[in-house]
Amino acid sequence: MLEAVKVALDPTPRQERLLESHAGAARFAYNAGLAHVKAMLERQEKPEWSYYALRRWWNANKDALAVSMETGKPWWPENSKEAYNSGLESLADALRNFSKSRKGQRKGRGMGFPRFKSKDRAVPGFAYTTGSFGLIDCDPYALRLPRIGRVHCMEDVSRRVDGARVLRMSVSRRGGRWQASLTVERADLPVPSPPKGGSVGIDLGVKELATLSDGTVVHNPRALDSNLKRLRRAQKDLSRKAKGSNRRHRARTKVSHLHARVANLRHDMLDKTTTMLARTYADISIEDLNVAGMVRNHRLARSVEDAAFAEFRRQLEYKTARTGARLHVIDRWHPSSKTCSNCGTVKAKLSLSERVYHCEECGLVIDRDLNAAINIQVAGSAPETLNARGGSGRRTDASRRATRHPVKREPSDGVSRVSLGAGLGNEAMQMTSL
Repeated sequence: MLEAVKVALDPTPRQERLLESHAGAARFAYNAGLAHVKAMLERQEKPEWSYYALRRWWNANKDALAVSMETGKPWWPENSKEAYNSGLESLADALRNFSKSRKGQRKGRGMGFPRFKSKDRAVPGFAYTTGSFGLIDCDPYALRLPRIGRVHCMEDVSRRVDGARVLRMSVSRRGGRWQASLTVERADLPVPSPPKGGSVGIDLGVKELATLSDGTVVHNPRALDSNLKRLRRAQKDLSRKAKGSNRRHRARTKVSHLHARVANLRHDMLDKTTTMLARTYADISIEDLNVAGMVRNHRLARSVEDAAFAEFRRQLEYKTARTGARLHVIDRWHPSSKTCSNCGTVKAKLSLSERVYHCEECGLVIDRDLNAAINIQVAGSAPETLNARGGSGRRTDASRRATRHPVKREPSDGVSRVSLGAGLGNEAMQMTSL
């Protein structure tokens, strides 16, 4: 299996200049390749924008492209060839995603045609895929970067890699700090026994990040809202600085540090919460939320994006696969908030402002999020919505109770069967022993 190991770098001033030079080389190759593709399209030629085609074009024309304006000599040998290859690889990926998006072969939002990378806006970065890069023997706190040398790390990277094979190393600068992400290949681990914490349902929300069916509440840190005032002040100062000045550079650095702080606060809470859940409970049930539809509400969009529901689910998927826990994803149309967790009555309407659930049938009064979490737990433990004779698990009569309607005597052929959940969230990642 593949795993990413990210470590913070501690380069010297000379090494920082070399890292910036390599990142600039990757950006230069990306922009040069994009200009070449656009020129072919303007001439109405068949574009050759695969990664290997772009590499062949670059190797044939780099002596004429990467030339100093003052001396007239090529400057591309100053940086590792991997820096230019990583820029061309990024361009090939962007063009492939654009082509697949136009043909309807790519999920998610539509991808536009790639644009040129700006030095001010693009994230500086490059990657190594070949050569003598990676760990250094008998030097656990360092990494070897070709053409740059030994770069000190802020932690024991050898212990993090733990003997795995390093396939790729991506270097980037975010929030004013250089970091390296190593893609390592590990042997498949044995199938772990699931935790002994039983089952739990999780209701994600904006007011509280997660409400568990056992009554545990994980508070939302609101990483962006808590730093929004300082961000606004810093961005206002940035807008007043003259372009190209040193003061504008310092103001931009301050803004990037604040954004990095927000991202770190959010990631820290999500990482700790998902790790606790994956190590405690054997069966975890969550909803398949329509986040893209939720952010269309301009009053809730910023809070929904700040909560990072998609990242919460992504971390749960791979962490439950590691611990042996089972992740169940409930269908997004399941009325978890409108259903009474005591008698099964389904309300016709339930406004978002009603934070306490009142059941008119049995008189249950319970917190709205806790009620939804209990229903999610019940839905995740059910194997299917259909009974043994093919009857639906829902009923729309005057009582509005979630009971079964009368069923036919002949067995169901399964054509109209609808599953309650969207399937196991980590079924594709579950490890099996041979």
